[in-house]
Amino acid sequence: MASTHNVLVRAIRHAEANDHVGRNVASFVKPPQGKTGRPSRAMTAAEAAALLAAAKDHPRIGAYVILSLTTGIRTEEARALRWDHVDLDGDPDARTPVPPSIAVWRSVRLHGDTKTEKSRRTLALPKNAVTALQEHREWQAEARLAAGPLWQDTGLVFTTSVGTPLDASHVRRDFRALCEKAGIEGVWAPRELRHTFVSVMSVSGVAVEEIARLAGHASSRTTETIYRHELRPVITTGADVMDKIFTERSARDSF
Repeated sequence: MASTHNVLVRAIRHAEANDHVGRNVASFVKPPQGKTGRPSRAMTAAEAAALLAAAKDHPRIGAYVILSLTTGIRTEEARALRWDHVDLDGDPDARTPVPPSIAVWRSVRLHGDTKTEKSRRTLALPKNAVTALQEHREWQAEARLAAGPLWQDTGLVFTTSVGTPLDASHVRRDFRALCEKAGIEGVWAPRELRHTFVSVMSVSGVAVEEIARLAGHASSRTTETIYRHELRPVITTGADVMDKIFTERSARDSF
């Protein structure tokens, strides 16, 4: 509500400056206080595994969920992803082998731009994401034949059964149904797939700087601020390595 009021004030201010209105009446209005949104959260590793298993059998939203959870792309980036930005083969015979990947260069934001310049990134695809996208491409081909002249060729990876873009309500509805099918309690939002990705990466020992690169953040400070609840609070890599080295050495010396 506050953002809408600000836009209205600026628009009338422009009209006022050009003598189209006598005064900016919107500036006298105090917008109602909005409610604080529910904080985002992350699924546990067990919940994420259950969701991935359930997603394999879902014809339209399954690949969307698998891709979002395993790469951490934003929902706005997934909905704008085009097939010409997807490489499911890579080039394993190149001097430096090239893995299957997606080029995250677009979003559903104004003008199709990504959130920031650092958000433009090319991400290698995990094997389960490659498989899910291959199967999704087959589903879309079948949907195109079934739709006939009603099909709209947008070039998008994730579409309705007639090729039109998915909107947020489509994704939200199907995602919640998939969570229920997977036996995950509570009401979840698609954006929390990204939070789950960050959590899984952090728990697995991936450095926050690398998580920031994968997530397309301008700096690791952004990652630490937005995803502070998902990040592992204690850096244990050094302790784990030292324990392994000197425990093994002590064991050898005891013989």
